Amino acid sequence: MTAKIETAKPASGAVSPKTEPRVRLRFRAPFALRCGALLIDYILLALILTFSTMIARLMGGGARMAGGTAEKVGIIITLIVGLLDLVVLAGLTGKTVGKWTTGLRLERTDGRLPGIGRAALRHLVGYPLSLLPFGLGFLMVAVSPTGRALHDLIAGTIVVRRSGGPIVVPARKPRTQGA
Repeated sequence: MTAKIETAKPASGAVSPKTEPRVRLRFRAPFALRCGALLIDYILLALILTFSTMIARLMGGGARMAGGTAEKVGIIITLIVGLLDLVVLAGLTGKTVGKWTTGLRLERTDGRLPGIGRAALRHLVGYPLSLLPFGLGFLMVAVSPTGRALHDLIAGTIVVRRSGGPIVVPARKPRTQGA
């Protein structure tokens, strides 16, 4: 289930034979965990919209009454929070609220943060395209050996579950064959 292993450069210029390479393991995020993260993000947005609709109904709701303004404000706030969560937060930190909650991270395929442009491409263009063929773009994660969905392929990203940071891999001992 390892997506990619990168070898870091040694701290000193010379490499001694006893020095072991430092690597960073990136584990492919499981399909169910990715679904959970997406669900948390959309529940957050739905709660904001639901709360604004409830306020609009309490104010006498309806598009032609005082509540109509509250509904419009709720929709605008939901769009702003959605952009902040799915584009800005994901681009700058690699995590949406849902990914942060589930311990996942969005990265470029080379391990760097995606940036706001890639996050916008992934969520604003890639998500609708993943939904078009009956959601098959999302289901690609379950069958893809790389664990990438259609929106990940479009934006050049991958969702990973990281290990605790750089680790030192012990040297392999040569196998001795017994007689």
